[in-house]
Amino acid sequence: MDFFLNYPTNKLPDNSTQKILSKSNSLKFHKTISNYSFSELYELNGLSKKLNLGKIYVKDESTRFDLKAFKGLGASYAINEILKDNPSVSVFCTATDGNHGKAVAWSASINKKKSVVYVPRYTSKERIDSISKFGGKVIQLNLNYDQTCKYANKQSSLNNWALVQDTSWEGYEKIPALIMAGYLTHFQEMEEKINLIEKAKVDVIFLQSGVGSWPASCIWYYINRYKKKKPKIVLVEPNESSGVLNSFRNRSRVSPNGNFQTIMAGLNCGIPSKNAWEIIKNGCDASMSIMDEHSKNAMRALFYPIKDDPKIISGESGAAGLGGLLRCINDIEFSELIHHVGLNSESRVLLFNTEGDTDKSSFDSIIKNYSFKN
Repeated sequence: MDFFLNYPTNKLPDNSTQKILSKSNSLKFHKTISNYSFSELYELNGLSKKLNLGKIYVKDESTRFDLKAFKGLGASYAINEILKDNPSVSVFCTATDGNHGKAVAWSASINKKKSVVYVPRYTSKERIDSISKFGGKVIQLNLNYDQTCKYANKQSSLNNWALVQDTSWEGYEKIPALIMAGYLTHFQEMEEKINLIEKAKVDVIFLQSGVGSWPASCIWYYINRYKKKKPKIVLVEPNESSGVLNSFRNRSRVSPNGNFQTIMAGLNCGIPSKNAWEIIKNGCDASMSIMDEHSKNAMRALFYPIKDDPKIISGESGAAGLGGLLRCINDIEFSELIHHVGLNSESRVLLFNTEGDTDKSSFDSIIKNYSFKN
């Protein structure tokens, strides 16, 4: 089975991550950045009718800070907090599969600092070039994601650089928590539309997951705001890189057992983040995996809209949440998951387009000469 059903306690761990998230003023901070604006929240009425659902909402992060991805929210907030404590930091370092590295390079540049970004062996030239554009020194290693993170950590210690990694491990938890705190902005942006005071206007949320920091911030937000009344939350990963799904099956954090060959580069990660896992296991209702074809179908569904739905430019990782929803609806094997989260013809579903066409050549090859059959 490519899914796991969880029965969450909806309790938040009492630790340093919880304290950092509780004190977050990310929205106030992000409003001080010159090119900040709310990302659009769209209603896809044509697609929801086609899929026999009550509503489909998509929070579109493809235009965030001109980075084509949401990652700038976390990196900018974390770097700002680091510089408050230590203004003398001159170089920020990270390991990345693309969007996070670009966000760190951009965030360093707007603070007039340097950045060094290590990328794994499978990172495309286009993703590397997009990091370099923001002043980052990019070094590609013949290593996988987990190994690249360890290398970046070692080099940061040797060179006295500030490591800004979006995954945590024993002894390295504060900065990943600050990144998670930065992500809270785009949930707060929806507080006048769907995240209402007493109850959310959505029933089920599908979230793509890499190392888990971003979906954990979402889970934290909804538990903190609604307690047991929070929407049901389903995490979606690539079949060949599903660290969260494997960790649920093993009842502890483990690395994915796939081959790490997937077009969903932003989700092609390793073992789940330590502090994220503590939140995920207490608040996620289900975990599932999809194949590349599911992501492609979702990208096309967003690019070729039904009737008056808006056209949304979504990259391979950005469309994964919708890919998970489509697989649940179209694959009879997922009927148990559908029942578990109460997905039905009245359900209001929230999705996030976490990236646009961050790898343009890959995007074009998937979209070109294809017309979504309405």
